[in-house]
Amino acid sequence: MITALFGSVELGIIYAIMALGVYLSFRVLDFPDLTVDGSFVTGAAVAATMIVNGANPITATIVAMVVGFLAGCITGALHTFGKINALLSGILMMIALYSINLRIMGRSNVPMMNTDTFFTNLRAWWNGTGIDPFINNIFASIGLGNFVPRTWGIIFVMILVTLLIKLLLDLFLKTEIGLAIRATGDNKRMIRSFSANTNGLVILGLGVSNAMVAFSGALIAQHGGFADVGMGIGMIIIGLASVIIGEALFGTKTIARTTLAVIGGAIIYRIVVTLALRVEFLDTGDMKVITASIVIIALITPKLMDGYKEKKRKRQKMLKLQSLGPNGKGEHNATFNSD
Repeated sequence: MITALFGSVELGIIYAIMALGVYLSFRVLDFPDLTVDGSFVTGAAVAATMIVNGANPITATIVAMVVGFLAGCITGALHTFGKINALLSGILMMIALYSINLRIMGRSNVPMMNTDTFFTNLRAWWNGTGIDPFINNIFASIGLGNFVPRTWGIIFVMILVTLLIKLLLDLFLKTEIGLAIRATGDNKRMIRSFSANTNGLVILGLGVSNAMVAFSGALIAQHGGFADVGMGIGMIIIGLASVIIGEALFGTKTIARTTLAVIGGAIIYRIVVTLALRVEFLDTGDMKVITASIVIIALITPKLMDGYKEKKRKRQKMLKLQSLGPNGKGEHNATFNSD
């Protein structure tokens, strides 16, 4: 059980990069970008194909990011210059990417079991550091020696990578261009009145968003050892679930806090899914139902809580008004007047 939770944390940290991309498009730009389902697979397809053909895993991952960036830019161009509805632009690009991904891979599935990936190289390097035995001995000394992951390297390194991307995104959104992108998402007409190129800002924002999504897809493919043309189905729901759960639990007062909340939401989402799949009457085929249920609960719960708080506030206000009496001056004044 504990080992499975460690695995879900590993996946959650990697998926958090994709969730940050979804946050940029949906929350910052206010753009319902369904390109995510396609660009996630594009990142996996490009990385897997290049690695199988002998490319360096890091180079393949960077190229996957670039291709994802281009996919996002095309979606933005369809919306801004083609005047196509935002939702429809993403759907069209998602459909087109399905065929493009098949072209890139040459088949529906590309295995990488016998090739060197980023994670196989990471495990080989990490095993030479001697950190795993040191940490495992600490766990063994407190009686938890049987509840440790195969290696701590993936968790530690991916935490650093994800936090670095989060930091870069925070800094980017605080630059002049980043502030303009945030303003475009809040009020496009207003920012256009200041002579800002909103079309370019939308294209850039969607490009950066899908670059992070493709980066996450490339890492997931290398982590799982394969790229599949159908691995991106429902990915936008996973990203939204991570964003919604994170915002509900950790708040959204600042950009830095919100992006950290998105990362936490992605990890919590993977843990919840892992726990749900351990229920006897559920199996891996129910993953999409579990995902949809989590999103529904995450959407409804805050509204129910806000409604309850509002009713409680109104009830307290009503009781306070009743205690003041009919003249609104309180019981003491009413007694004074009667005397």
